[in-house]
Amino acid sequence: MAEITRDVLIVGAGAAGLTAANDLRKAGLSVAVLEARDRVGGRLWTDVIDGAMLEIGGQWVSPDQDALIDTVAELGLETYSRYREGDSVYVGPDGQSHRFTGEMFPVSAETERVIAEITERLDAMVAEIDPDKPWEHPNAAEWDSVTWDAWLRAQTDDDEAVRNLAFATGSAMLTKPTHAFSLLQSLLMAASAGSYSHLVDADFILDKRVVGGLQQVPIRLAERLGDDVFLNQPVRTLEWGDPSTGSGAQFVRATTDDLTVSARFAILAHAPVLYDRISFVPPLPRRQHQLHQHLSMGFVIKVHAVYDRPFWREQGLSGTAFSPYELSHEAYDNTNHGDERGTLVGFVSDRNADGVFELSAEERKERILESLSHYYGPEAKNPVVYYESDWGSEEWTRGAYAASFDMGGLHRYGADLRTPVGPISFACSDMAGAGYQHVDGAIRMGRLVASQIVESSRDAGSAEGS
Repeated sequence: MAEITRDVLIVGAGAAGLTAANDLRKAGLSVAVLEARDRVGGRLWTDVIDGAMLEIGGQWVSPDQDALIDTVAELGLETYSRYREGDSVYVGPDGQSHRFTGEMFPVSAETERVIAEITERLDAMVAEIDPDKPWEHPNAAEWDSVTWDAWLRAQTDDDEAVRNLAFATGSAMLTKPTHAFSLLQSLLMAASAGSYSHLVDADFILDKRVVGGLQQVPIRLAERLGDDVFLNQPVRTLEWGDPSTGSGAQFVRATTDDLTVSARFAILAHAPVLYDRISFVPPLPRRQHQLHQHLSMGFVIKVHAVYDRPFWREQGLSGTAFSPYELSHEAYDNTNHGDERGTLVGFVSDRNADGVFELSAEERKERILESLSHYYGPEAKNPVVYYESDWGSEEWTRGAYAASFDMGGLHRYGADLRTPVGPISFACSDMAGAGYQHVDGAIRMGRLVASQIVESSRDAGSAEGS
């Protein structure tokens, strides 16, 4: 078995781990990045399926994501705007499609009034939330004990208003049923994007894409690290010592099937639901054991449908479509930069995703395309390429888009989510404040943890020299 020594070992070659590794190298520390998969990128994955380039994982860049925007620019990548010219489509409770322009979709005047009032109320609540410390709000315990669905239904008995308000953080973002997470978790999701209004504004949250795919960010970051990135290396055991806990001198040692890496520090830069794939010696403290059991991934199918041309544009449609009553609760024009073909991307999440996976692959495809046809017409049923991104079946992901707490978990355990354990630090988009569950948040967390390790390393050097 090969053995190497570095200052810092990093588990996970996604945006967080690779950002941290580059920052550490710039500060003069040596690194080794261990990645279980046969590729870098984690939940960023751009691939060619049946001749079509598809963004299987994350892909969007929004105006508030400064960390991602700066990284994209620094790496020399270009962005382009999502196509949005023409009418959007909304399918209401009557099952009929309605074309509209502007921010407000076609509902009754009373439902529009209710949505506006509750949105204003939510924006005011979100403005009080620190996305890095939501548990510190005076009402955090109370807000973490009521479900998102129950809180909304306590505000109004207008079911259409509730469904449309709920799905922004439910089906669309946390990808869990709205009775399965708290009001506080929903407010954190909104606070991470700046406001609740931002989350419901597709032109904001789904603004731009990277030419050639967003996976180029981790690919280019990895290229700078060269041979310090090791693929196909799932970490089986992580030994560690910390003088303050009586666990010996400070060290970490990661063992894969054919490699051992010894270091002074470690960063776990992957989804927290995968911590249990590693055997820690000694075990992590009780607090972490409990904490990790209260986090779980959501579940969403990202559907890619490629056509010989973007036919919806001929109908004067932007491609933007949504409905809390449809199997595919939202869909967008996802045509690649410079591509003559047209691509639609749709999303099926939480219980709807559970349901369609009880069907055969062919029947699932038929049902999903039927739902898309309710927005775009019968031509949507006949793509030349069809593909489903099913992150729930990925061994090293287990769901999408990110982990969130169960009821009461955020207030109870949130403050411990990022807390280092001796020489072990944690960094990924699942624990970000700003940019939570987005690439922007992963980059922010990578930068934060790297800066903390650089400071600790300097402090240790000063202590040895004094």
